[in-house]
Amino acid sequence: MGRIVTVAQQKGGSGKTTLTANLAVAARARGLSVAVIDTDPQGSLGRWFMERLGARGEDEGFDFATASAWGAAYEAEKVARRADLVLIDTPPKIDADLRPALRAASLVLVPVATSQVDLWATEGVLDLARRERRPCLIVLNRSRPGTRLAAEIAAAAGSLGALVARTRIGNRVAYAETMGRGMAVADGGAGPAGGEVEELLDEVLAAAEG
Repeated sequence: MGRIVTVAQQKGGSGKTTLTANLAVAARARGLSVAVIDTDPQGSLGRWFMERLGARGEDEGFDFATASAWGAAYEAEKVARRADLVLIDTPPKIDADLRPALRAASLVLVPVATSQVDLWATEGVLDLARRERRPCLIVLNRSRPGTRLAAEIAAAAGSLGALVARTRIGNRVAYAETMGRGMAVADGGAGPAGGEVEELLDEVLAAAEG
């Protein structure tokens, strides 16, 4: 049975879909079989996957599925029987509809952009995950290293009672450029962005093991 990671954040624009896609590609490059599930009605992850399919062709070890919010757990558990890693992209809202995706998860990954508003939004996700007794990993996303705000948000995130990833994902143009072509930063080879994703994947896999 593969590990299931649910990427959740109630505030839009936190970078959930980009993070999901990049972690999936990095995991696949390591030889893991991967499935991504899009539960967001906006369908951005599905659009990205279809662009990737058109550019790179079929890959038997990289699967895609869609699910309603309530069907997320069923779909995730089904694909986890044949995939080493399942990543669920969720809509930017926190309500009862999110619970099935949380309940199915080995780990809830919570991206937080470096703003106080984003941090406030995180509390609802963590509360819901605690009710489902699921471990959470906060990752600072679109971070600007060396700024006072980034340091303040990192310190405040650590006070929320969830694990905070050592890896921070930078505010880099490479993420937006590659997503639009159905690609990920790992497709362009090494570099700062690729290194960040690799390091975060290490943390995610370790935390998902429990």
